[in-house]
Amino acid sequence: MVQEFADQTLTPEVVSKYDHLGQCPVELFKPAFDMGLHMLEIPEEYGGAGLPYSTTAMVFSKLAEYDAGYAITLVSTFVALRSVMLAGSADQARRFADIIEPGAFAAFALSESDAGTDAGSVKSTATRDGDDYILTGEKTFITNGSIANVYVGIFRTADTGNKGLSAFMIERSREGISVGAHEDKMGLRLSDTSTVNFDHVRVPASNRLGDEGAGFKVAMNSLNLSRAFVATLAAGIMQRALDESVSYARIRSQFKRPIIRFEAVQEMLADMAIALETSQVLIHNSMTMMDQGNLVRKEGAMTKTYVTDALQRVVTDAVQVFGG
Repeated sequence: MVQEFADQTLTPEVVSKYDHLGQCPVELFKPAFDMGLHMLEIPEEYGGAGLPYSTTAMVFSKLAEYDAGYAITLVSTFVALRSVMLAGSADQARRFADIIEPGAFAAFALSESDAGTDAGSVKSTATRDGDDYILTGEKTFITNGSIANVYVGIFRTADTGNKGLSAFMIERSREGISVGAHEDKMGLRLSDTSTVNFDHVRVPASNRLGDEGAGFKVAMNSLNLSRAFVATLAAGIMQRALDESVSYARIRSQFKRPIIRFEAVQEMLADMAIALETSQVLIHNSMTMMDQGNLVRKEGAMTKTYVTDALQRVVTDAVQVFGG
């Protein structure tokens, strides 16, 4: 079903157009909304499909064969969702699902100009004011930043390092939220990446996910589950690179024979297939563990590391197959 959808929606002409423009056209996702691809991980009791991670991984890997930027736009909603499901209440999960269900995106807002890998360096603040919090700060490189209808953001509630961070669900409709321009990236150009500014944004304390000071744990647990999904996109790119390379090697002739008959080309194609197969095994293992309730802190990181490195080798070999 996903392949048929992508064949019709993500044609080479459409993908090429928006890749060159570096745009994330929201209207291009309407067919995905109609199909329910934005509700795959949302539990059935909240109106979603409630699919296991192992199934959604296959869906997003297939979409990434057509365009990884398109796939990650949908995946990023679930990065935010996982934070709500892991640390939030049933009421918060339902409110999150109600925002997404009509056809909307979510964003996970952690990174700042000086806080990326070092999440404990977050400087954006959340100050308690009665039954509310006042959120102030700038988040950078936020996937879905300018198109999201709801954010999960990490803010500092105390000056106690990692233990001073708290997580909040923030509706886009709240006053004081503004977004910057879409980043002009080298890749994933159909994915919206932008700065999000929170200027004294007032949210009720009921929007806090988990206890005050639990934000670092919320973020890390959500990212643990999400790292393996980066690998699913990489596997999709590898599959496409391999398929295109095999097809081209069969029609490109040198010295009066197709280059697929040259041993050097055969070796490259074999190595590409091995990298893809081993990557898919690692991904399947991580997803199976996640479906069993494991947060895959180690396995998810290993999967992301191995598979993204394998991706670099595969696409480099694909360039060599295509030559000039």
